[in-house]
Amino acid sequence: MKKGLIFVISAPSGAGKTTVTSGFLKNRSDFTVSVSATTRQPRAGEKNGEHYFFHTQDEFKKLIRKGEFLEYARVLDNYYGTPKKPLIKSTEEGKNVIMDVDIQGAKNLKKKLKDKCVTIFIIPPSLEELEKRLRLRSTENEESLKKRLDKAGHEISFAKQFDKIIINDKLEDAVQQSINAVSQFLKS
Repeated sequence: MKKGLIFVISAPSGAGKTTVTSGFLKNRSDFTVSVSATTRQPRAGEKNGEHYFFHTQDEFKKLIRKGEFLEYARVLDNYYGTPKKPLIKSTEEGKNVIMDVDIQGAKNLKKKLKDKCVTIFIIPPSLEELEKRLRLRSTENEESLKKRLDKAGHEISFAKQFDKIIINDKLEDAVQQSINAVSQFLKS
């Protein structure tokens, strides 16, 4: 049986990785979704086990010590990680997996998984547009917003290390480009 591939969509915060991934999944029901773990508080409408596995800092650190993550990182003031067992099980069963993670996580997954992993980087059309999107989200105070924007400028400098770059100017176009990119990698 042919093993599945892992498609990692990454972007600076607010650039649209979760929205593009959701749009992709509406068109490709043949993919399994990898649900990440985090210590951040759930946003409105997010459900444990569906959007993220939400943990306390202590719970997350225990999972790290037990080797339960394929990769993990501390981002700003929270931990994020990729649970190992469900991801490996899916690919061993021949299923393709899609996931959205931060840039650091994407780089770590590519380093560990090499050709079993395809990385796609979503960038906003400009930092000004990114700031506008983050402000509309209304989840950041001014200090946090500044941290995210500074971090985004740094993260965008890593775009060329990814297998595919997509500019999220219009959501429908970005979703279609992600579908096309995945199809291209599945054929090769």
